[in-house]
Amino acid sequence: QVQLVESGGGSVQAGGSLRLSCAASGYTYSSHCMGWFRQAPGKEREGVAAIYTGGGSTYYADSVKGRFTISDDNAKNTLYLQMNSLKPEDTAMYYCAADLSGLYCSGRYWHSRGIYNYWGQGTQVTVSS
Repeated sequence: QVQLVESGGGSVQAGGSLRLSCAASGYTYSSHCMGWFRQAPGKEREGVAAIYTGGGSTYYADSVKGRFTISDDNAKNTLYLQMNSLKPEDTAMYYCAADLSGLYCSGRYWHSRGIYNYWGQGTQVTVSS
């Protein structure tokens, strides 16, 4: 079965960096939409970034542009999120998500939770000031 497992979360001070990983298994990692979402306490889950693994197009939330970079390694079936210049407001549980069809990986839909078929369990990121 499809499985997404996140890792790399932790506690850092403001201005620090973390790299999240999402190991995918149970399907052929090829042309999909892979996304990172986050959810802070009391808030809705929001899209952070996404990548179309078939062509490399990337999408970012305005709040993380210039600080976060999404990438993937097809050979390792792994998705990454490099997070630099972290701020306290980046504190949240971070989730990896997969849209196996890849049909809706566009600027218009990438941040919509409904297009993603599978979700990981999440990894906690805490940024202190």
